[in-house]
Amino acid sequence: MHARLSIVSDHVGMSTADTILALLQGCNSLRRLKTIHAQVFVHGLQSNPSISGKLLRFCAVSVSGCLAYARILFDRIECPQTHDWSSIIRGFAVGPSPLEALLYYNGMLGSSSFSCPDGYSFSFALKACERVGNERKCGEIHGTVIRSGYEMDVVVCTNLMRCYAGNGLVEVARKVFEGMSERDLVSWNCMISCCSQAGLHHEALGLYRRMRKENVDVDGFTLVGLLSCCAHVGALNVGVELHRRASREGFLGNIYVANALIDLYGKCGDLAGALSVFNGMSKRDVFTWNSMITAYGVNGCADEAILFFRQMLREGAWPSSITFLGLLSGCSHQGLVDKGVQFFHMMSYKFNLKPEIKHYGCMVDLYGRAGKLEKALEIIKTSPFLVDPVIWRTLLGSCKIHQNARIGEVAIKNLVQLGACNAGDCILLATIYAECNDKQGVARMRRLIKSQGIRTTPGWSWIEIGNRVHRFFVDDQSHPDRDEIYRKLEEVIYRASLAGYVNSKFQVTMPDLKCEGHLESSSKYHSEKLAITFGLSRTPDETNLRIVKNLRICRDCHSFAKFVSQAFSREIIVRDRVRFHHFRGGVCSCKEYW
Repeated sequence: MHARLSIVSDHVGMSTADTILALLQGCNSLRRLKTIHAQVFVHGLQSNPSISGKLLRFCAVSVSGCLAYARILFDRIECPQTHDWSSIIRGFAVGPSPLEALLYYNGMLGSSSFSCPDGYSFSFALKACERVGNERKCGEIHGTVIRSGYEMDVVVCTNLMRCYAGNGLVEVARKVFEGMSERDLVSWNCMISCCSQAGLHHEALGLYRRMRKENVDVDGFTLVGLLSCCAHVGALNVGVELHRRASREGFLGNIYVANALIDLYGKCGDLAGALSVFNGMSKRDVFTWNSMITAYGVNGCADEAILFFRQMLREGAWPSSITFLGLLSGCSHQGLVDKGVQFFHMMSYKFNLKPEIKHYGCMVDLYGRAGKLEKALEIIKTSPFLVDPVIWRTLLGSCKIHQNARIGEVAIKNLVQLGACNAGDCILLATIYAECNDKQGVARMRRLIKSQGIRTTPGWSWIEIGNRVHRFFVDDQSHPDRDEIYRKLEEVIYRASLAGYVNSKFQVTMPDLKCEGHLESSSKYHSEKLAITFGLSRTPDETNLRIVKNLRICRDCHSFAKFVSQAFSREIIVRDRVRFHHFRGGVCSCKEYW
């Protein structure tokens, strides 16, 4: 035994218990821990609370530990103390069985008064509750937190926020945040993250404005969370402000901040900004390359995306499935069918990456845009994703481009069978029928919408003016400056008409539906027209206008934006559900291939 563990000779003058504690302090493997544990039994120290606590903590918390062994150790502690309960709760909370953590937490509450929960045990019980997705348990723990006097503990409150938000209760998380008597940077970052993950990007940016007023510092986590929100809503001005702050405060060397900046510029259509950040990075990872490839891909610059891919491989970076999504998207938007097919096959045979639903969707889009609808249909039928509505909807969009009612009917039939048919799908096929002068087809779509009680998704468009984002809906009457906006729109339409704009003649009227985007409605006041008009009236001449739209831009609005860009000498950048359109001098970057 002395060859494995020499207690007395190595720790002269120390008691056996102190020696074992010192050995546990330097323990770095489960095998060594078991050797030390054997010596605990040899010397009869298994009841020593400090030693049992250290043994348990290593097994429950250390990356070299073992939860099964931790359970055995815990069960042999006659009277577990708070720190013992906390260790076992923590181990299971972050391990593969978070429900076990809640069972131990319940056991702690039912044990003696010598082991009441503390901030540590509350925090990890909440972590387990978040992972399990138990909303009711979250509220129950919150009640115990209050009764135990921890309702103002910053760490506990921060974990409460995460737990509530993780269970979809962002408003409750916000109430916890607002009720805190003091907040540290972690709690601010947590609330920003909660809002961002719930899609409440404007609310997250509002928190940043509060942080500035209250002179709260930021760190890399703050910047990444806020830049992500800016990217989602197209708030380039706020993003540029954050970029300047990151530069002033030395965060540009943080690869996560730099990647978030590339993502921001890419999603706002500012490829020069993305490239500038990329060129300034001393270290890059796969997320950096993916952000650049995706940015160029969705902006219709497939050739440049491919060049970045080749450079990525030369520098030894290994591509991921996201890399190929960016490449396939770029090939689809630019009509590079052969290259797209090459990349699709390259995924599996060269990089051992299995194509997912989005990759098959890109292939359907690639063939569909190119007019190869039969090939697109074949891709769907040979894919493992026949029951996914998105892939059929992609095919239907391609049928709209090429006015192919026959394959469009196949797509609609499958959507109906999957129970996923919405008003947008019906109106899309109705528009195809209208363009083919098939009045009976249009009537069938009207009856289908009425019989199925199908509702449409409201179309909206965002535009950032200054540091504020304004949102518009079709025929919007909610904006405080609506009268001025509609008067200005008439002027804009008139000047665009002088430049050559003609309102689309193919309009499908659907009673009681306010629809737009690829769902062409009879209204001439689509949300992007209102956003463009507002931008023209609120920004200096020659200022670029950036629009974010939740649906695909319709043909009429696409034509409108082209001629407005010519009539007013503005560049208009529209990010719709599918891609970017850069309108300049009466021409769109998509070259009518969309």
